[in-house]
Amino acid sequence: MNRLAIFAVAGASLPGLFVSNVVCAQTTALPQVTVTGTREKSLLNETPAAVGAISGDTVRQDRPNHPAQIMSQIPGVAVAVTNGEGHTTSIRHPFTTNPVYLFLEDGIPIRSTGFFNHNALYEINIPQSGGVEVTRGPGTALYGSDAIGGVINVLTRMPPKQGEFTLGADIGGHGWRRLLLGGGNTIGDNAMRADLNLTHTDGWRNATKYDRQSGSFRWDRALGNDAMLKTVLSFSNIDQQTGANSPLTLADYTNNPTRNYLPIAYRKVSALRLSTTYEKEWDHTLLSITPYIRDNSMELLASFTLNSDPTVSLSENRSYGVMAKWRRDFPQFMRARLIVGADVDVSPGRRTEDSLNVGVTGAAPARVFNSYTIARRVYDYDVTFKGISPYVHGEISPSERLRVTGGVRFDHLSYSFENRLAGAPLLVPAGVVFPAARFYGQVNSTDVSYRHVSPKLGATYALTSQLHAFAGYTHGFRAPSEGNLFRPAVGASAVAANAAAAASAALKPIKANQIEAGLRGNAGSLAYDVVVYELIKRDDIVSQRDPVTTLTTTVNAGKTRHRGVELGAGVPVAGNWRADAAVSYARHTYEDWVTSAGTFTGKEIESAPRVMTNTRLTWQPQKDARVQFEWVRLGSYWLDAANTQKYGGHDVYNLRVNWPMGKDMALNGSLNNLTNRRYADSAQVSNNQPVLSPGLPRTLTVGLEAKWY
Repeated sequence: MNRLAIFAVAGASLPGLFVSNVVCAQTTALPQVTVTGTREKSLLNETPAAVGAISGDTVRQDRPNHPAQIMSQIPGVAVAVTNGEGHTTSIRHPFTTNPVYLFLEDGIPIRSTGFFNHNALYEINIPQSGGVEVTRGPGTALYGSDAIGGVINVLTRMPPKQGEFTLGADIGGHGWRRLLLGGGNTIGDNAMRADLNLTHTDGWRNATKYDRQSGSFRWDRALGNDAMLKTVLSFSNIDQQTGANSPLTLADYTNNPTRNYLPIAYRKVSALRLSTTYEKEWDHTLLSITPYIRDNSMELLASFTLNSDPTVSLSENRSYGVMAKWRRDFPQFMRARLIVGADVDVSPGRRTEDSLNVGVTGAAPARVFNSYTIARRVYDYDVTFKGISPYVHGEISPSERLRVTGGVRFDHLSYSFENRLAGAPLLVPAGVVFPAARFYGQVNSTDVSYRHVSPKLGATYALTSQLHAFAGYTHGFRAPSEGNLFRPAVGASAVAANAAAAASAALKPIKANQIEAGLRGNAGSLAYDVVVYELIKRDDIVSQRDPVTTLTTTVNAGKTRHRGVELGAGVPVAGNWRADAAVSYARHTYEDWVTSAGTFTGKEIESAPRVMTNTRLTWQPQKDARVQFEWVRLGSYWLDAANTQKYGGHDVYNLRVNWPMGKDMALNGSLNNLTNRRYADSAQVSNNQPVLSPGLPRTLTVGLEAKWY
C-alpha cells in the first residue's frame, strides 16, 4: 500500500465504527463498501447492523446551522432544537436528555461515560466535518459501552492531496453570521488540514443569542509503507443564552412566540480534545493504539430547572485514556477474523453548584424569571471516573453467502467520590417564588463500581446478488453518570432530601436487549434498506417530574419496549432529478413503570412520535449545482406519561440551493420553514397545562464560498 493510500484509509478509519454511504442522505447501488475499525474494507452487505451515514459532500452542500437540519436524513434518527445548537435526540427512543447515546469524533468518545452531556453534538464542528454516521440501537464489542439507543460518530475531514484554502461567509435572519475557514496540503509523508468556525446569532426569540468558536487540526503522517500516525486536535467554545427552548402557554405560543419566560438562563461551554492514532499492518495483522486527552467544562444556569430547582453550576473534567486493539485475519480459513482490544479511561472531575433566589413576574406556567441572587452553595465535590473495558470480536464465513459475527465486552467502571459538603441536607429557606423550603441531600464520600458483560451476535446472508439479509442480537449497557449518582433531586423536607440522595447513589446501570433484522437491495435503479427491530430496556434512569409540584425524583424505573420499522430509499427519476426518503414508524411503551408520580404501565411514552419522515427531491443540472426541496414530518405524540394530552405533530418544508459562480466560487442558500408554519420543537405539560417551545419561523440564510489552490 503506498503512502497516499494509507492517508486515504486513515481518513476513513474509525476505531470500531463503520463508514458507509448507505440509503440515507444519498443512496448508491450495491455493493457498498464500509471501513471498520480494523482499517479493512468490507461490504456493508456483510454488516449485521443498521448503519446510516451522511457524506461529507452532503454536509458541505447542506451547510447546517444546527444538527437538526441534517440528522433526519437517516431513517429513524431525529434531533430537536433546545437552545442555540443544543438538542435532544431520538434514535429508537423518545426525544430525551437521558444518557442513552454515545457521541464520538473519529471513533473516540467526546466525553467520558461519567460526564455525559445530551448536547454533545454542539461540542463538534459539524459544518466542517467529513461526514456523520449513525449506528442505530445498542453498541457492540467494537463500538464500546454506553450506546443504548445508538452511536453518533462525526468524522474529521481528510487533508487535501494538494494545497487549498477555503473561505465561506454566511448571513441570515435573526442576526445569523458565520465564517468558515479551512485548508491544508500534503507534502511528502505529511498531510495536514485545519478548519475554523466562527458563528453568531441574535436568536429569533428574546434573549436567545449565542456565539461559538470551533476548530480542528488534523495531521496524517506515513511511517514507511505499512504504518501511519493520525493526530487530531479539536476545540469548541460556546456562550449562549439558553432560554431559547422556553416553553410557552398555548396563547403565547400562538400569538407571541418570541416571548421568553427564562431570559436569565445561560450556558458557557469549553471542550478540547487531542488524540494520536498509531496503526501498523503486517502479514494479515493490524495493531492500533490511540492515546487521547480531553478537557471539558460548563457553567450552567439551567432553563429547565428554573421552575423547580434554580441553580447555577460549574462542572469540569479532564480525561486521559487509550484505545488499543489487535486484529488478525485468517483468509484461508473461512475468511476468519479475530479482534482483541481494550479501552482505558481515567477522568477526574469536579462540580460546584449554588442555589438561587430568583425574581419573577406573573404566575406559572407563564411565570417570567427576571433576576437572581446566590442563596447558598448546595453541592461541592470531586469525583474521578475510571473505566477498563477489554473486548473480543470474531467473524467467519461458513459459506460464500453467509457471514457470522460475534463479540463480547467486559466493563469495569468505577467512581471515587469526595464530598466537600458532607453532612446533613442543606437548607434554602422559603421565599416568594418558592413558598416552601428546599433541601439538598448529601452523600458521604464513597466509592461506587459496576461490572458488566455485553455480548453481540449477528449474521448476513446474500439471497441474490442484489438482495442481502441480516439479523442480529445486541446488548447495551450504560452506567449512571456522576450527575445521576451524586447530584440528587431537591427535596421538600430533610427526610425527602436524604431519601433522594440515597436513591441516587444506589442507582443501577441501564440495560437493553435488541433484536433486529433487515434487507438491503436494489430493484433496478431503486436502492433500499429496510429494518425491523424490538428493543427492551430495563432499569432506565428516569427523572420523573410531578406535573403539579414540578419536583423530580430520579429512579431506576421498570421496563420499556421500543418496536419499529425503518426504511431508507433513493431513486433517480427524470433527467437530473432524484428522490430520497427516510421513513420510520415506531411505538414506545411503558411495560412496567411505577414511580412516585404514578403508575404508567401500558401507556405510550411521552415525547415519542410514532412517525418520523424526511423526503427530498433534488435537481442537479450540472456538477456542483443543486436545488433541493425537503419535507420533514414529525408525527403526533403524548405530552405526559399518563397520556392525557397530545401534540398533533407537524410538517416543515425547506429549500436548499448550491450554485457555482465561476471556477472557484459558489453561492449557497437555504430557506427554512417555507410556509412559515407554527410548530413546536418540543412540548410537555406544566401545571396540568400544555406548554410548547416554538420552532424557527421562515428564515433565509445565504452564503458565498471561495477556494484557492
